[in-house]
Amino acid sequence: MKPSDLLHPRHEGLWCPPGQFFIDPVRPVERALITHGHADHARSGHGHVLATRETLRIMAVRYGIDFAGETQEAKLGERITVNGVSVSFHPAGHVLGSAQIAVEADGCRIVVSGDYKRAHDPTCLPFEVVPCDVFVSEATFGLPVFRHPPAEGEVAKLLASLKLFPDRAHLVGAYALGKAQRVIALLRQAGYDRPIHLHGAMEKLTAHYRREGVELGETPPVRLAERAKMRGEVVICPPSALQDLWSRRFPDPVAGFASGWMQTRARARQKGVELPMVISDHADWPDLCRTIEETGCQELWVTHGQEDALVHWAGTRGLRARPLHLVGYGDDGEAEGSAGESGPPEREEPAPA
Repeated sequence: MKPSDLLHPRHEGLWCPPGQFFIDPVRPVERALITHGHADHARSGHGHVLATRETLRIMAVRYGIDFAGETQEAKLGERITVNGVSVSFHPAGHVLGSAQIAVEADGCRIVVSGDYKRAHDPTCLPFEVVPCDVFVSEATFGLPVFRHPPAEGEVAKLLASLKLFPDRAHLVGAYALGKAQRVIALLRQAGYDRPIHLHGAMEKLTAHYRREGVELGETPPVRLAERAKMRGEVVICPPSALQDLWSRRFPDPVAGFASGWMQTRARARQKGVELPMVISDHADWPDLCRTIEETGCQELWVTHGQEDALVHWAGTRGLRARPLHLVGYGDDGEAEGSAGESGPPEREEPAPA
């Protein structure tokens, strides 16, 4: 079987003709396999959804318990047969419950990575290399210039700023699913034991992470606090809130932003960020290249992001490579800067601030 017979792009997403299913479709379909819970990959309205337990629960939190007609839990590493096609889910290291999906039939194995990272994250399982014939990779940070520093050092910058400016509130922009919880967990690992206050948009998913057993410490809603007394406190909020009237109610706030795009100084200045923190939930250039090599694949398909550079690099390594030109991905917030502003940030959950 040729790889394109097993998987190929359609306007709904990646389609598996023999298995009669889509992977991360961008519109409602009869049968969907979902890599993770970000809104650009996990939509509601499908007839049947197969995903990890954590992703199914995240979708229920975001869309309601009736987000799909039927759901099925995929245990990591377990082979499941879908209309004669073998599929299995493997950790992707992106956010809680995120998975790569291996699709196999007639001796051909394709691994669809979804979004992934290789960096340490205390809130989710680490990435697992899955050998394959064809590897389907994102390329959000698919340019050689993107080399992200250890996140622990970026959190240390926040702690240093708190010591340097004890009379200023520190607002940290972070996306509601994954990034916010990772920043909180990294602060705890660094020894910060004070309450970390949450914008209303962060409350629901942070509470869900806690129910899933992720240790986050005390995270009170900032709406219950008297903002004039928030000097020296840390507040996690949506990136969009940093430029809203909401942020000006705090005492002389320091605007921080946790994103891989903060490596680009012009972007930090454009967003009025005083404390850029280069913390990414996507693989940087060295990790993209390392991952592709470690899979042992002979062919690379690139789904979204800086496709051309990664396709060119793969060609210099003797791999067949091509972009898939799938639309609708890259809207999980951090991916907003890829492919020439591929889309708006993922919408934050509506809640009181």
